[in-house]
Amino acid sequence: MITEPLFLSDPYRKSVQSTVTALTDEGGIVVDRTIFYARGGGQPGDSGTLDWDGGRIPIATAVKGERGAIVLVPADAVTLPPVGATVGQRLDWDRRYGHMRIHTALHLLSVVIPLPVTGGAVGADKGRLDFDMPEAPEDKALLEGRLNALITRDLPVTEDWITEADLDANPSLAKTMSVQPPRGAGRIRLVRIGEGPGQVDLQPCGGTHVARTGEIGKLSIGKIEKKGRQNRRVTIELA
Repeated sequence: MITEPLFLSDPYRKSVQSTVTALTDEGGIVVDRTIFYARGGGQPGDSGTLDWDGGRIPIATAVKGERGAIVLVPADAVTLPPVGATVGQRLDWDRRYGHMRIHTALHLLSVVIPLPVTGGAVGADKGRLDFDMPEAPEDKALLEGRLNALITRDLPVTEDWITEADLDANPSLAKTMSVQPPRGAGRIRLVRIGEGPGQVDLQPCGGTHVARTGEIGKLSIGKIEKKGRQNRRVTIELA
């Protein structure tokens, strides 16, 4: 029941044809390949529509199932396409692209605030990271300026793959303390921002990202909230 995650190889793909391989007891739909990102790592699952000969249903989200399956979750309890049916997937692209812009921006936020990350969440127009930060930053405007300076450099965003053993030998690659990269497949995906001497970030990540930082657009840093004795939550928003 493994589902090919097309969103990793081509996050800009907005539609695709696929085959239904299973239906879950909860009313979810498993397909052989998908462009719908499955919820995880602080990024929501994608939404959109599913079409087949004789039906169309809205998809509310996608989640990870058993044995490598990705399950598309309908927005309502409706008639589902039968196993074996050819279905057309179409993303709610504006929402997905917002997730891509914010997710890449959060990686840059972890560059301008080089502290351990204790949590995070991606939205379509804003996101946040929680840092192991006993005291709030003294100059929020300075941080915002540094963040937007990285964006305007229009740095390339690329991926590499390493083995789990490579990550074990370099544990500092994982910036997030609360969420560890998924294991079991034998390899770990790295997201790189910049290249060569211009590289600014490299960390494990299974989410979707823009191809260049210039696509993010201008950002503002919103609230910086105290969340526990040593935690601060920093929110960013698309301008």
